[in-house]
Amino acid sequence: SEVEDTFEDETELTDIEANSTQQIKTLKAKLKECEKEKMEHLENLQRAKAEFLNAKRRIEEEKERDRERVENKQIEKLLPLCDSFFIAKSNTAAWDAIDATWRTGIEGIYTQLQNILSSYGVHEINPVGEQFDPALHEALTNIATDNENEHDKVISVIQTGFIRSYRDSDELIRPARVTVGEFTK
Repeated sequence: SEVEDTFEDETELTDIEANSTQQIKTLKAKLKECEKEKMEHLENLQRAKAEFLNAKRRIEEEKERDRERVENKQIEKLLPLCDSFFIAKSNTAAWDAIDATWRTGIEGIYTQLQNILSSYGVHEINPVGEQFDPALHEALTNIATDNENEHDKVISVIQTGFIRSYRDSDELIRPARVTVGEFTK
């Protein structure tokens, strides 16, 4: 009977060992499956994070472009004021004839306008004497000249142009409208 008990104990241990081995295999398979799912979830999370960051960057860029468009519209609304000052000051006889105090006040207002434009990075294009550049100037008329050095050069400005320096680049807001010299023999 002792032999039977030993045999039963050994059989029982063999069954337990076989069961344990099977359970370990099952648990290892489940662990492997869980690790695979974890990696899939991690990849999905990383992909979602990248998509979120890209969307955030695109939204920020669009907000910046919208802000630039609004600023450009504000600048364009101020340009007729610059034109009015240019016209008023171009008639030197009338400008010099007005009261000096009044002229100083008008020049102060003009300086304020220039400071506003300057705060946006805007500056005037006044190309008198420069080579005509169709990227910056709009030729309204050609003027015959007998001076060969004035050929294809800006003789006078009819309407001032404006450039905006912004983010390490220059953007033409409005070309200078000019008369250009044309050499005739």
